[in-house]
Amino acid sequence: MACAFRRSIACQLSRILALPPESLIKSISAVPVSKKEEVADFQLSVDSLLEDNNHQSKLDTQDHARRLAEKLKCDTVVTAISAGPGTLNFKINRELLTKAVLQQVIEDGSKYGLKSELFSGLPQKKIVVEFSSPNVAKKFHVGHLRSTIIGNFIANLKGALGHQVTRINYIGDWGMQFGLLGTGFQLFGYEEKLQSNPLQHLFDVYVQVNKEATDDKNIAKLAHEFFHRLELGDMQALSLWQRFRDLSIEEYIQIYKRLGIYFDEYSGESFYREKSQDVLKLLDSKGLLQKTITGNVVVDLSGTGDLSSVCTVMRSDGTSLYATRDLAAAIDRMDKYNFDSMIYVADKGQKRHFQQVFQILKIMGYEWAERCQHVPFGIVKGMKTRRGDVTFLEDVLNEVQSRMLQNMASIKTTKKMENPQETAERVGLAALIIQDFRGLLLSDYQFSWDRVFQSRGDTGVFLQYTHARLCSLEETFGCGYLNDVNVACLQEPQSVSILQHLLRFDEVLYKSSQDLQPKHIVSYLLTLSHLAAMAHKTLQVKDSPADVAGARLHLFKAVRSVLANGMKLLGIIPVCRM
Repeated sequence: MACAFRRSIACQLSRILALPPESLIKSISAVPVSKKEEVADFQLSVDSLLEDNNHQSKLDTQDHARRLAEKLKCDTVVTAISAGPGTLNFKINRELLTKAVLQQVIEDGSKYGLKSELFSGLPQKKIVVEFSSPNVAKKFHVGHLRSTIIGNFIANLKGALGHQVTRINYIGDWGMQFGLLGTGFQLFGYEEKLQSNPLQHLFDVYVQVNKEATDDKNIAKLAHEFFHRLELGDMQALSLWQRFRDLSIEEYIQIYKRLGIYFDEYSGESFYREKSQDVLKLLDSKGLLQKTITGNVVVDLSGTGDLSSVCTVMRSDGTSLYATRDLAAAIDRMDKYNFDSMIYVADKGQKRHFQQVFQILKIMGYEWAERCQHVPFGIVKGMKTRRGDVTFLEDVLNEVQSRMLQNMASIKTTKKMENPQETAERVGLAALIIQDFRGLLLSDYQFSWDRVFQSRGDTGVFLQYTHARLCSLEETFGCGYLNDVNVACLQEPQSVSILQHLLRFDEVLYKSSQDLQPKHIVSYLLTLSHLAAMAHKTLQVKDSPADVAGARLHLFKAVRSVLANGMKLLGIIPVCRM
């Protein structure tokens, strides 16, 4: 694979530059394929070798590249070395490249790219990922979809790299909204409706009580009293709250099942209602609490003592807040998991909240607060169903499935399958995930149903279609050809482009592992699918001589394997028929 080739190039460079090969390996990168021209296989930026490149002109850099190229010699691995604009370019022995890449893809299977030298020396860490975090007694809002799929991707990637990952769903199951909901249910709730469609009824009650509370101050007062009773442990209030929580989690588990996502721990703010009192006592003992004129209790984060920046940790009536419970949760998780890193996946509107939580933990003397990280993301605009504004994820999933079933029914090449509903849902989910992951996570984006379901172009449907098509190829011709490959049969430009692209997979995984952005993997898989589609037209398996057919089948099998690996990391279940 790329590792052996990078090391071979690095060893030759190290002799000339008097540098250890290890220091050069990460600077040698596989060259992205080009539609316009044949490209080298590996490239080294000369700038990365120059200690002080601020004063180097382009001519100096090019001259340095040219002189280096003259000193380097071709060997059994590298067949051509040239100087480009500030780069050194290396072409690998074509038959060696073909044999090494195909062999590595098949041998490593799901670990292809993850065993790379780029990840060598990577310490195995204990990582906690908190994601999804819907609010109890509200149907699963579509706004929670991004946190859910992004958190799942991060957990998948960290797990694939060998880290010990704990997936936590920290449910919003405590707070003033339960004062409103409890009061609302006592005023407007119906037992029959709660039993037949629990979360829809609770949502309707919540909307109604909010509306009434804006006009009737007495309702707002009753809500405060209900939540205060909850905090004091009133059995009647707790019993109603527990019922709302149990009904909600039952429905969430069904949604996660449809998404193909699991959690190691279902936690919630309610777990920390008592421990948050311990946090307040600890803050008080360190002299960090101050009372404002309104009676709220705050921690001063200004650094100057002028209260220009504060975080409220207790209301004037003694009830806790989200921040207090998050502090208690972080301390508890450190005790429980002794994590090396804790990642919170939440929208960018929570940025200030997490900054304050991490800052308070540091002020309290917890040095591990630096191991906590917030991964923010933007909002999705314009996600509507045929019925209008979307509020609930279930509506989106149902619409995804029905639209995909219609699309599949209208395509003549659609194969007969045992469970078309399941296939439609998996393809539809791939469409949603790819549209979401194509750009920077921090960016807001405009949702488009039409773009999501295009079977051509850069979509999840296209990825699934490519995977299914390659599965069909293997089914049709079997695996008898795969025992012995004549690599001389894979020297056409289309074959070489695919092999060069497969060579880059470890670099793409490394990049995503560094910045936790799925877009690198998405872009890579879309390019791989386009290359496979072009090759499928020109590199015929049927009616070709046995050694040619076998070599091509081996190449397509390698493409399908890497495509499936990448899709699974993104949280997509590949389909074999559609």
